[in-house]
Amino acid sequence: MKSSKLFSILSVILILTGSSCNPKTETKDLASVPAWAKEAIWYQIFVERFRNGDPTNDPTPADMKGAYPGSLPDNWKVTPWGHDWYSHEAWLDSVKAKGFYSKIQARRYGGDLQGVLDKLDYLQELGITAIYFNPLNDSPSLHKYDARNYTHIDRNFGPDPEGDAAMMDLENHGKPSSWHWTAADKMFLKVIEECHKRGIRLIMDYSWNHTGPEFWAMKDIRAKGEKSEYREWYNIKEYDNPSTPQNELRYEGWGGNNPWMPVFRKDIIPPDDKVMPFEGNLHSETLREHIFDVSRRWLDPDHNGNPEDGVDGFRLEVAGEVPMDFWRDYRKVVRSVNPNAYIIGEIWWLEWPDKLLDPKVFLEGDQYDAIMNYRWFRVARGFFAQAEPILTPSGFVSEIARINSGIKTDNLQVMMNVAATHDSPRLSTSFYNKTMDKYNAKPSDNPEYKINKPDSLTRKEQKLLLVHQFTFIGAPHIWYGDEVGMWGADDPDCRKPMVWSDISYEDEKANFDPLKPRPTDVVKPDTTLLRFYKKLSKIRKENPELVYGDLKFTIVDDEKMVLAYTRSYDNKEILVVFNRSDKPQHVDLKITELKAFTILLDSDGVYGRNLEPGTIGIVMEPISALVIRGSLEKTFNF
Repeated sequence: MKSSKLFSILSVILILTGSSCNPKTETKDLASVPAWAKEAIWYQIFVERFRNGDPTNDPTPADMKGAYPGSLPDNWKVTPWGHDWYSHEAWLDSVKAKGFYSKIQARRYGGDLQGVLDKLDYLQELGITAIYFNPLNDSPSLHKYDARNYTHIDRNFGPDPEGDAAMMDLENHGKPSSWHWTAADKMFLKVIEECHKRGIRLIMDYSWNHTGPEFWAMKDIRAKGEKSEYREWYNIKEYDNPSTPQNELRYEGWGGNNPWMPVFRKDIIPPDDKVMPFEGNLHSETLREHIFDVSRRWLDPDHNGNPEDGVDGFRLEVAGEVPMDFWRDYRKVVRSVNPNAYIIGEIWWLEWPDKLLDPKVFLEGDQYDAIMNYRWFRVARGFFAQAEPILTPSGFVSEIARINSGIKTDNLQVMMNVAATHDSPRLSTSFYNKTMDKYNAKPSDNPEYKINKPDSLTRKEQKLLLVHQFTFIGAPHIWYGDEVGMWGADDPDCRKPMVWSDISYEDEKANFDPLKPRPTDVVKPDTTLLRFYKKLSKIRKENPELVYGDLKFTIVDDEKMVLAYTRSYDNKEILVVFNRSDKPQHVDLKITELKAFTILLDSDGVYGRNLEPGTIGIVMEPISALVIRGSLEKTFNF
């Protein structure tokens, strides 16, 4: 046998026999998961902050009526795309809200669907195969979870806001026969068509838990009081008295008494149950039918029985707060239109901030295919970032076994493994700050929280997490901009405008606390990181072991802080090894049947170098990476 080779690496992927992913036969069984979702590489788009492709449709104060924080000053204007995030704008002084974070809810940057269309080639080159859109429904806010109506795409996302608004005002929103296709609707149909041409699936985000105060049914209640046919949709506490000048309408709002998001009335069984998940249903049958009608509209827009022109599923906001009988009915409706539609729930907190809800009850084949896998990220962050709660290799393995226990492999394979979202700090910033993720995770809650550009050590840790994310069970997810190195604390800092190479950005030098100094950071895309994402996407798509492979942990060494696992499928195997310690570690990999292998990627971006076969001794430097492809006659053992 030839002498051992020494390589300085932290993460090793041994691809023992390369092959491309073969499409799986889709199934129409109600309980099955869509096979395409197992192969998905997700990209999440928050349209208002992704790309302003058409400045002529930018929001106006009239478009924003009914959104928090309320009325806008006369000198309000759209914020320039390259504006320093924490820097002052003159009109902010006149916004009637307390504090910077409340005031900037009135900011708009003008992102739209034309911007999405303009960047589909960029997304295809990145290697993504599925898009998760934050809400697109017509809404006055920047986030769109306070719907004016569910039926239409937001007026400012399309080319004719005024015409769309006039068309919507003429509709009877409760009667699908009166629904039209607005200019924004038609543009979204074009987005669907162009995505599908590129082999990209897409899902829409809806809240079937709450609307905004400008929602058409709520406006009907405000005008007609107890005579409104929609009064049973909400928990109305007090109706408006038309004989008085003030508005006395009171209703239950999301999160308590939040008037900006009135919640739907629910029949919880038993009625006094306060702990998710809930049995029961939405109270109103007409509300349920309206939701079903809206869902059918976007699943099969031309109603011809062929859903190829429609969306590929739905992401469901605060899904754990909606009773489960509704989701059982909803799955039947959605799958009756598109048997391969993907249904994913936002299942997150049991008790904030440290207890996450066990999703097993939702994944039994009658509700969702998957959840947004925040549980995976908390465990992965604990090990790869060595952030609270800090984990050793054995702690990581134990926690993965705990959170995956009782969940079928098919569901685990379609989990959306999220490392950052619109509701959490960006991946780089989350790794930069070692406190508990999502807890006191912005400077208003923690003055010591670091909001400047993360350092080089953090970038190495981030890459380490990415190697894990793209080689682990479940579908990797990218929050827009993470691939070019964007940083930002928890909401709203995680919602900065996308960083593009053709836009000039002011340096970030203003601070949340104007009296507190901070480093000046240049804002531009990290092209090295972008190439790293592209390479990982390519590796995942070319190797079905990473999609369908069984998972087995093979090295769990707490003393060396070394972790390894394999992904095995169809007599092929991929090995992934990590050194999470702060010093070099030597690991012997006894690969006796190796014929040849090639470095595909190392920490310097070098690839294509052939290596000799034989037993490999690896000197694993702290936080570095190497990807190796090899070929074997048989599988190997340590």
